[in-house]
Amino acid sequence: MKTYKMLPYAVFVLGCLTLHSCLDYDSETANLKYEQFLVSDNVLSGTPDSINYRVDVSQEGFEDAVTELTTLLRATITGQYCMLGGKEGETPGSHAYQYQYICTDGYAQYAVVPHTYFAYSNDHNYNSTYHINISFNPGPSGRFSGMKNSVVPVLNHELIDSLPEMKAVNLLIYNFGAAEMADVYGPFPYQEYKCNRTEAPFTYDDVETIYKTIVANIDTILSCFNYFEENRPDWYKTKMQQLLNRYEKFSQDMNKGKSGFDTWIRFANSLKLRMAMRIVKVNPALAKQWAEEAVAGGVVESYDQQIGLFPKDEGFDHPLVMITKTWNDSRMCASFESLLMSLEHPYTHYMFLKNSDPLDNKNTGEVTPSNTRIVGLRAGGHFGLDQQYAGNHYVGVSQVNSELIVMAPLYLIKWAEVDFLRAEGALRGWDMGGSAEFFYYRGIEHASLVDPEIGDYDYTSYLHAYMDKEEATDYTYVDPFGDTPDMPSVTKIGVKWNEGDTPEVKLEKIITQKYIALYPNSYEAWAELRRTGYPRLFPVLNPWEGDESLDDGDMIRRMTFPGRDDPSTNSDILNTGIPALGGPDLQAFRLWWDIEGGNF
Repeated sequence: MKTYKMLPYAVFVLGCLTLHSCLDYDSETANLKYEQFLVSDNVLSGTPDSINYRVDVSQEGFEDAVTELTTLLRATITGQYCMLGGKEGETPGSHAYQYQYICTDGYAQYAVVPHTYFAYSNDHNYNSTYHINISFNPGPSGRFSGMKNSVVPVLNHELIDSLPEMKAVNLLIYNFGAAEMADVYGPFPYQEYKCNRTEAPFTYDDVETIYKTIVANIDTILSCFNYFEENRPDWYKTKMQQLLNRYEKFSQDMNKGKSGFDTWIRFANSLKLRMAMRIVKVNPALAKQWAEEAVAGGVVESYDQQIGLFPKDEGFDHPLVMITKTWNDSRMCASFESLLMSLEHPYTHYMFLKNSDPLDNKNTGEVTPSNTRIVGLRAGGHFGLDQQYAGNHYVGVSQVNSELIVMAPLYLIKWAEVDFLRAEGALRGWDMGGSAEFFYYRGIEHASLVDPEIGDYDYTSYLHAYMDKEEATDYTYVDPFGDTPDMPSVTKIGVKWNEGDTPEVKLEKIITQKYIALYPNSYEAWAELRRTGYPRLFPVLNPWEGDESLDDGDMIRRMTFPGRDDPSTNSDILNTGIPALGGPDLQAFRLWWDIEGGNF
């Protein structure tokens, strides 16, 4: 790897000690005193971090607040849609979804873009996986901004304190998006954005501060939701339920006839559990505390508690259908092919299609006929210019089965992910409410991408043999175009749980199955790949074609700060962003939780 200088530690600390209206630092340790955010009556009243959930609200005051806030509450639907590919108040669509996911799909090695030209991209070219395209690099930031611009005005309106549960819902949505934003880029103006600051200069918060403040907010949110059921009068519960049904889109509660905030409690705790595991290498004691608190409070553990957007309920097709089938902008990555084939995963029988067109080897002249094999492309490879097969035969490799995924949910929190988190926690000796083996197998059982209500019977029919697989099948990736040498699979583990395995092998099994279950949520898959090094994937080709900080064998650790072409944003990045990051704005620089070294 290319070497680069770390910024002096004093500069880093100076960036961390920047004061905000809602934060307090210990100047000796530079650690956030996040305990001040834990809920108590009127704590930090009037700030977006506070939820005075014990406030007495009259029916008249409730109605007045609803009337005043109707427009702002309606806008929060736009923000929810935006988090999964929606724009301008519409349900998720292919353009916005692709803008948000095109980079991370490649970083996670789920998919590759099989062509280089994009007519509507500012620099037109998507040359290889780590190439920094100035149109797509801001994609995850745009996802966050669209949500933030819709949700934050509600959090800062004086009358939202008369509707504390709705404030809690939107604070949770903000913090979910903020955690993703921090995991992708690192520092950003988390607190000033939350306080609805709209004019530069902005001060970037470091990732540790963001994480600890989010969890403190989650604890406040949970106290609000838990207070609701036991303490609110019936009229209040009825009216609050009506608001919840009208303005929230992430749960299935209304369509399932479910009332109250149980699902939202599980959403909050599941996010806390995810964040706990993310910090396990940098702060294992705090990770254990957060994880055990989350599980004790109740996490997602059924299909109807999962969080996301559900096409069958909202009336849209999964955006990947058009991206894959019509635009030819997404094709299977060779690493994903090799992994699934080595484990003989159920998806290899039906979820991914064999090559749609003949594929010709440039070196030997050999042609792979249509519909011959599941085959992907190496991440980082150089492919053709055109989007259509006639001018670019790379388009003819395998793609996801669009007919099957058209109604697949777009998950924020999936039941299988939570079970794999609990499996890892149990492996580490934490109290997760069961054994690592139990949660591991249950995670696999409920890992299908297809909505179980539609019925993924193919997955179920292959499941028993799959879970009983003790060793990986020998498999070699053969590039049908002859661009790269044959690549033996790097997957050497089986699926079946073995108590005699080392903790590291057990962890590899857990994360490998989690990675498959997360598809196509590449944000979370890439974060876990960085944290653990699993699953084992092929090295990305031409890694230096980004910002030149990566060499052969390196993996991208973060996306570079978006908006550096704007003088004001660039000034903020230089003044507080880079000091908060603690190092250079490069793809090779590791985030706070991304600690080099072993997992145990």
